[in-house]
Amino acid sequence: MPEDRTQPESFRTGFVAIVGRPNVGKSTLLNRLLGEKVAIVSEKPQTTRNLIRGILTRDDFQVVFIDTPGIHQARDEINRYMVRQAVSTFQAVDLVLFLVEPSIAVGKDDEALGRRLKEVDAPVLLVINKIDRLGLTGRQAALRACMRAFPGMRVFPVSALKGEGVEGLLAQVVSLLPEGEMRFPPDEFTDQPVRFLCAELIRERVFHLTGEEVPYSVAVEVVSFQESERDSKALVHVEANLHVERPSQKGILIGSGGQMLKRIGTEARMRMESLLGAKVMLKLWVKVTRGWKNDPKSLRWLGYR
Repeated sequence: MPEDRTQPESFRTGFVAIVGRPNVGKSTLLNRLLGEKVAIVSEKPQTTRNLIRGILTRDDFQVVFIDTPGIHQARDEINRYMVRQAVSTFQAVDLVLFLVEPSIAVGKDDEALGRRLKEVDAPVLLVINKIDRLGLTGRQAALRACMRAFPGMRVFPVSALKGEGVEGLLAQVVSLLPEGEMRFPPDEFTDQPVRFLCAELIRERVFHLTGEEVPYSVAVEVVSFQESERDSKALVHVEANLHVERPSQKGILIGSGGQMLKRIGTEARMRMESLLGAKVMLKLWVKVTRGWKNDPKSLRWLGYR
């Protein structure tokens, strides 16, 4: 426990996994709960590849939320890795938030995941996300559908994007956590290395700016991260490789006259500067690494361990 803060006697703390199918809003919920951007987001499914930990500390609690990759039918090694990452949290946390999208009929994949979560020792809260897309009648229908599909689960309708219902969900989360000591300093909002966060910001821009299969074939490797000063101001030099599987994907990422890579770099750099509070000099290269998504050795040195 940090020595610079007096902890209340009834302090609650614990680890909470956020799980669900791809693109149900897990990363958006994490960022909303923290009030900080820790996990990258896009409208495309399967954006999250690793476990992302976000730390929320208030006067009487500290919650470590774990954003997980979407659970889906994996067809290659990188996707099998993602699913293993998500499932690994089930028995290693104090609470699970099971996110689903609102629907009048719960899908088979959600039902299968719900059955799997019944075997988890920790409490499971069912969170119906994206309710801002529905009117009152639609919300009521979605609530009834979930209560039929997952009897006994406590249900919380929320909008992670708009913030609706999130504070109520957080209050319930805290009430279910055990009492204990603070695990991280109170001013930390993630334990992810800065190099990892910078790599994720680059990958996020690839997801936003390119289409088809390209985002899913890109891995970002930060090869250099150096801090210095210029005119008494902080300066960070970042160099990164964008690995793709085929030469055609390299051409798309670079773009005509290098314009796509320049745009990716410019937008990523701006977000890095906001994250780091410093001027950033960013250099990007695109490399063809054939079959990296199915090669265990490549996956390891690209950080998917």
